[in-house]
Amino acid sequence: MAWVLLSIAGIIEIAFAFCMKWSDGFTRLIPALLTVATGLSSVFLLSLSLRTLPVGTGYAVWTGIGAAGTAIMGIALRIFCIALILAGVIGLKLVSGN
Repeated sequence: MAWVLLSIAGIIEIAFAFCMKWSDGFTRLIPALLTVATGLSSVFLLSLSLRTLPVGTGYAVWTGIGAAGTAIMGIALRIFCIALILAGVIGLKLVSGN
């Protein structure tokens, strides 16, 4: 169960990173509240998993999931946006008939 909690904490840590970016330095209310909620939730679940797991292992896995997941999600979002642009260009080309 500790590994499940740790995995969920890591996934929430990814959401925390994105919410922190969207909060624009805590100047936007809803993203700022989401940042606080996801940050607290992630650390709470980490602390529950550390009841059973060694601190070094738990913290390393939690940090790794957060860092790698955030980087992968950022890349995936950029690729998705590029694909949308390409789909729009192709769609315009098909509609225009040229």
